Amino acid sequence: MERLVGGSAVPEAFRGGIVALGNFDGFHAGHQAVVGRAVARARAENKPALVATFDPHPMRWFRPDAPPFRLTTLDQRERLVRAAGADQMLVFQFDEAFAAVTASEFVGDWLVRQLGVAGVVTGEDFTFGKGRGGDVEQLKMLGRTNRFSVDTVAPVADAAGETISSTRIRRALQGGDCETAARLLTRPYTIRGKVEHGDKRGRTLGYPTANIALGDYLRPRFGIYAVRGRLADASLVEGAANLGIRPTFDPPRELLEPYFFDFDGDLYGQEIEVELLSFIRDERAFPDLVALKRQMDEDCIEARRRLAA
Repeated sequence: MERLVGGSAVPEAFRGGIVALGNFDGFHAGHQAVVGRAVARARAENKPALVATFDPHPMRWFRPDAPPFRLTTLDQRERLVRAAGADQMLVFQFDEAFAAVTASEFVGDWLVRQLGVAGVVTGEDFTFGKGRGGDVEQLKMLGRTNRFSVDTVAPVADAAGETISSTRIRRALQGGDCETAARLLTRPYTIRGKVEHGDKRGRTLGYPTANIALGDYLRPRFGIYAVRGRLADASLVEGAANLGIRPTFDPPRELLEPYFFDFDGDLYGQEIEVELLSFIRDERAFPDLVALKRQMDEDCIEARRRLAA
């Protein structure tokens, strides 16, 4: 089923539903709480459960030169919200026209007329409309005027009492702390992409890799990781990966290059997912290929040890 696009006609089956509203990049434990509340309400009231998000991320629109920061692609997000029980995902295209929509226009034109919402669920810190002029108190007021309910979900904290947020997850990944990122996300941080042809240097060293461009994904700490891959046929493989610019070789290019243990298939052109499970060491240049291969041998031994643990 194709996801819904904001501004287009919405099938009658999805009108009158309960809508979880937010960016949901990463779909971490806090996002899951918001969507879970919307799904629970929708099921109790026999209404469709929708998740509405924005693309590109508003920060990308207002700060187009900002470094890549996305934790999930739209396709990943859609699979995650469907797994959480939502019936459909709707994407509001964040462009110049949308950025100029006021808070009251967003509610009246997009939520009421387009979706016919019966209820909205969002986080307590949600802002919306031109210049972020609307907040949850205004949303509740507009809800009363337009006869739809508004539920807000408090921030979710971890065991240490610290609020779970996409910012914390990004910070953890940039520090190489895969374990904290996975705990906050409730799953390992995963990069999905199409396997590209490379220069075949890994194959000549005895370590053929699957080259994946990083695209708009956040750049975690550059270095070597223990990883798990999910292939196009849904099979799981384990391995070690270099994430970075490959400083031993020219020209530098940002890539994720997993080498999967005990795998000898052809992955070119396939969409695969790579989970970053544990950071092993920082990326560095080597004086020659002999030194590089020696280090790769050691990295794979360490990756196997961590994966076994």
